[in-house]
Amino acid sequence: MESPQLVAQIKERLGEATYSFTFDEKHDKLRLDHKVIGKGMDISLAGILAKYETKKEQAIDEIIYTIKQTFLAMEREQKEGFEGLAAVCPIIRSTSFPLTSNEGHAFITTDHTAETRIYYALDLGATYRLIDESMLPKLAITGEQIREAARFSVKKLPTTFKRDEVSGNVYYFLNHNDGYDASRILNDSFLNEMALQIEGEMTVSVPHQDVLIIGDIRNEVGYDVLAQMTMHFFTVGAVPITSLSFVYENGHLEPIFILAKNKVKKGQEDS
Repeated sequence: MESPQLVAQIKERLGEATYSFTFDEKHDKLRLDHKVIGKGMDISLAGILAKYETKKEQAIDEIIYTIKQTFLAMEREQKEGFEGLAAVCPIIRSTSFPLTSNEGHAFITTDHTAETRIYYALDLGATYRLIDESMLPKLAITGEQIREAARFSVKKLPTTFKRDEVSGNVYYFLNHNDGYDASRILNDSFLNEMALQIEGEMTVSVPHQDVLIIGDIRNEVGYDVLAQMTMHFFTVGAVPITSLSFVYENGHLEPIFILAKNKVKKGQEDS
């Protein structure tokens, strides 16, 4: 499937009575604007097409559901304001992610690593809304209070995982599909608990929003497996973050660059 065919399917599924569509062929993006509430969103088509290769129609079902839920949340916000909305949660994004909303308001953010940045969201049930500076007066809360609430809420997220072993290396996958899987990288208590059972070198990966991978790397093959795994997840994820992994040691995350012949480069060492 190519981008024009995907755009045609999205138009057919959503209908042009409620939405207007603008296809940016140069940047491979689709702009949707809701005709009633006067708000819109941009959709990167490349990520959906990558998922379509493996998930077929389910990939389109997922983006249609996300679009509908997002606009429902916008409509509810417009009618009811922010009162009664659920907890503030942290969101991990790539450092290339926009720093401002479509309306030009700066998002509330915190530096994390050279590859990732922390954003903050109001959980709306089936979706969430990133918090920008224009929302603070309506919420009657400061940016620092947002950050503190998020630090608390991420520790309440479940941390059950699946375990897989490849060539003597162990990988743990968190995939709750609640929109906050990558956010669990901010749960220091959980990472420290995992570190106690790691026999080799502990790695942490957030290739896209809906997965967190913890590696127990016990031999050189483990790094090659990790590199292939994170690149695959990064490619198929609806919201890709980074294909790089991090070594977790003494509470710190340090990016690792996996080179040819299983050699590993930490940070900027061993040029």
